[in-house]
Amino acid sequence: MSNDDAMNLQELDQNKAVQSGNSKGDTQKAAADLAPVFDVPVKIQAVLGRTQMEVSELLRLAPGSVLELDRRVGEAIDIYVNNRLVARGEIVPVDDRLGVTMTEIIKDGEGVN
Repeated sequence: MSNDDAMNLQELDQNKAVQSGNSKGDTQKAAADLAPVFDVPVKIQAVLGRTQMEVSELLRLAPGSVLELDRRVGEAIDIYVNNRLVARGEIVPVDDRLGVTMTEIIKDGEGVN
């Protein structure tokens, strides 16, 4: 994890502390407590949608084939961290790449179908 990531995590902790009434010292201690996990890799997936098909259909796919997904245009996409649904968001352009803006944080048990 880069220093920028660590700073963003500290800023997030500070925002949470302000909302909960904690002092800045408590926030710095909380961020310091997380320091051992800053370098732990996580797998992040932004899932546009899903579809199901038979193997015979899969084998007929070629360049230019269109797969219809289970989402509607403009519907939020799912964001998973280590295969756990944690948020929903929207696709946004970032220079010459795609990015995701989180629009909803999923709490434990919410959003599970």
